[in-house]
Amino acid sequence: MKICFLSYRGNMYSGGQGIYLYYLTRELARRGHKITVLSGPPYPWEMPWANVIRITNHRYYARGLANYDPASLLKTFSPINFFEFVSTRLWFFPEMLTYSLRAFLKLGELFRNGESFDLIHDNQCLGYGQVLLKGFGVPVMASIHHPLDMDRGADFVQSHTFIERARRVAFYPFIMQKVVAQQMELVISGSKDSADAVQQAFKLDPRKMRVVYDGIDEKVFYPRPEVPRIKGRLIFVGNTEDRKKGILYLIQALAMLPDWVTLTVVDGGAKWKFYLNQLMDRYQVRGRITIRERLSPEDLALEYCRAEAGAVPSLYEGFGLPAAEAMACATPVVSTDAGALPEVVGNNGTGILVPPKNSAALRDQIRYLLERPELRRDMGGKAAVRVKELFTWSECARVTEQVYDELMERKHAHG
Repeated sequence: MKICFLSYRGNMYSGGQGIYLYYLTRELARRGHKITVLSGPPYPWEMPWANVIRITNHRYYARGLANYDPASLLKTFSPINFFEFVSTRLWFFPEMLTYSLRAFLKLGELFRNGESFDLIHDNQCLGYGQVLLKGFGVPVMASIHHPLDMDRGADFVQSHTFIERARRVAFYPFIMQKVVAQQMELVISGSKDSADAVQQAFKLDPRKMRVVYDGIDEKVFYPRPEVPRIKGRLIFVGNTEDRKKGILYLIQALAMLPDWVTLTVVDGGAKWKFYLNQLMDRYQVRGRITIRERLSPEDLALEYCRAEAGAVPSLYEGFGLPAAEAMACATPVVSTDAGALPEVVGNNGTGILVPPKNSAALRDQIRYLLERPELRRDMGGKAAVRVKELFTWSECARVTEQVYDELMERKHAHG
């Protein structure tokens, strides 16, 4: 099958959508499918199993006028670029829309040059250009990892000024995503909880929803008994600028824990990390936190294996890759019970669940776990078995392939 993936951001450091794109396409290619990827920046790592086509933008949202040379400014006067530039000055985030339009234009060029695809798979973009793609006569489906109102709610609660909150309201393109999601022929989500949340947020026909669990790379994330655990070390993996990851509550918990408890933060997102730096100073824990950036998967796995426990304080997760990765490395996790995390962590001695937004509960359970080495070993071992049985990318690709087959059967049935 010839499959075209659309991803407005493709790099694994961009968050779960980049990880999903990288590993799912790799496993689908191993199953014999021909993969083309249209990705916006930051672009994916090298993907030799796919034809990767770069869809450019000029990062208007992240750059001020002082950072543009004359040649870059001239590019602003093309229609899509001009719209993108002006809307970012008004606090809007047009990247999903403008990417989808550029992808539509690029696909039109490919089709005119004789290229063909059996289906188009959108990776959480949901821009109006995806609706236009249906005019090419190719089935279009989407993976929606979570509805954006989860992000806005977390941002709004943790914003402290009127200006910050106004920017959060303007930032998210809810109406567009709802309209586009309703036009998708099938929708994949990475857990039962996220599928329910997506279906309700976008008012989708539940018959369109398919649950396909995300996975981890079991050849990278696995127990390493030879790697010594560092006493009192916690690990948090995620974008600290993303308020729904709950870093606020973890930092509050750390401030209430003894000084021998330390935290490694692995954050491959934006280099400036304004929010994390504010929190470290506000709660006076800077000396107990180590920040690691842009680690390879292998180095990330080693960090999991060096920690005595993983902390997942998220306010919502459509799946929860950091929890699954830590568990695969036999590192027990203290996680909130938000979103799909109970589906991943389990409740059979494979992890500890606490309510979200509760730093005291995080503190208590982290300390409980750190003070009990036998419990950590037992819980970590059970966790590794659970992940290996349920959450691998090869299984994700196998079930996704079944969704593709269903979509192609629908196409043939309707002529």
